[in-house]
Amino acid sequence: MWNDRLDRLQEFPFRRLAELLAGIDPPPGETFDLTIGEPRHQPPPLLAEVVARHAHEWNRYPPLNGTAAFRRAVCAWLARRYHLPPEALDPERHVLPVAGTKEALFLLPEVLVPERPEGPRPAVLVPNPVYAVYVGAAVLAGAEPVHLPATRETGFLPDLDALEPALLERTAALYLCSPANPQGAVADLAYWRHAIRLARRYGFVLLADECYAELYDREPPPGVLEAAWAEGRSFAGVLAFHSLSKRSSAAGLRSGFVAGDPEVLARFLRLRAYAAAVQPLPLMAAATALWAEESHVEANRALYRRKFDIAERRLSNRFGFYRPAGGFFLWLEVGDGEAATVELWRRGGVKVLPGGYLAVPDREGRNPARGYVRLAMVHDEATIERALDRLVEVLG
Repeated sequence: MWNDRLDRLQEFPFRRLAELLAGIDPPPGETFDLTIGEPRHQPPPLLAEVVARHAHEWNRYPPLNGTAAFRRAVCAWLARRYHLPPEALDPERHVLPVAGTKEALFLLPEVLVPERPEGPRPAVLVPNPVYAVYVGAAVLAGAEPVHLPATRETGFLPDLDALEPALLERTAALYLCSPANPQGAVADLAYWRHAIRLARRYGFVLLADECYAELYDREPPPGVLEAAWAEGRSFAGVLAFHSLSKRSSAAGLRSGFVAGDPEVLARFLRLRAYAAAVQPLPLMAAATALWAEESHVEANRALYRRKFDIAERRLSNRFGFYRPAGGFFLWLEVGDGEAATVELWRRGGVKVLPGGYLAVPDREGRNPARGYVRLAMVHDEATIERALDRLVEVLG
């Protein structure tokens, strides 16, 4: 069954990019890779210090649901960050650690998509452009991935009012990402509350990917949990995903958590007991410390803001530039994303990702992201400045 479903998966964007640029050599000199959203800022020294202090725990099997200290630290952070009363979150029921949120985002549809040998096929709704993991999760769970346009016309978020009742009635899950990858759009509280009301009315689960929530430009993005609490003081039908990969520049730590609906989390814990990776205790101790410390996050945000300052100076009035409210990507309109990608690499030694590789065509065959390229603003300021100068030189 899974082999058949694997054959239906879309190709990962970076494999398509490698094929596009195969045999094309950049000009001599410095090259710039702006394709992958891998943080290049150094994580705080606190991480290594805590791991070293807990080295005596490497010989212990870690608990599947994490340490009590980790769960308490996460609940305390969520309460501070999203203005929740201390009693809103129970560390024993509302939080589970995961080995990076990619794992949880992929596995959760396995416990959400019902088996329906007869009747309409379950649907999993995803934004378009889309993180490929959402689509893989839907397909391998036996659901139909339904792509919802997230274009400039819709504010770079799916238009929830455009969803037909017949589709919502067969929906098992809705993925939303805020700040959005790649566009940087932020869902406000009204948008989250609208999505939550739909989830509760139609009986599906809202999966809120908030992994970029701490990389914001001016105002902290509202979160799905504060919206859920405002909608009846309950987290029913809602799960939020957070990670230290971007917040603390600790992608290699593979540490995140999922929080929200306790009944869904209980089912998810049962699934994870069979195969999911569990974070070693020294690493979980480091994660616990990072969730409790904010100064390194503020410094991290300041670094990204300065790079967007550079982008605004270099690109303002070009390529449909706008300053994203969150995340660390630029989403630039270049006419033809593939052609621009080839030219940037061939003539400028700048590697970007065609926007169309992050989206799928609609029923009329139109790819809503074909005219875009995505740039990851992860390098140091001087490198970003030289790369953007080269981009303007090549594309005008």
